[in-house]
Amino acid sequence: MIFLQSFGSGLAQLFFPIAIVVVAYFFILRPEQRRRKKQSDFVLSLKKGDVVVTAGGLHGKIVLIEDTTVTLDIDRGTKVKFDKNSISFEMSSAK
Repeated sequence: MIFLQSFGSGLAQLFFPIAIVVVAYFFILRPEQRRRKKQSDFVLSLKKGDVVVTAGGLHGKIVLIEDTTVTLDIDRGTKVKFDKNSISFEMSSAK
């Protein structure tokens, strides 16, 4: 009997789990969605001639863009094919 009384009302019990979900949404899920949207927009805006850096740190100039891949010229005719999502950022506008 005493054990049941110590829990309080049902509304108070629901407040903390709901508050945790709301905090997780605004501090974890929402920023991650924004980051993914920004990366997706960046990948769609890539064009031939852009100087970019891959996620692995490789610098190169885009010479060919296909559906899901990008071919980079990394050094005097050395061409390497990468997945579009592995391009981290553009260096053309940074100079």
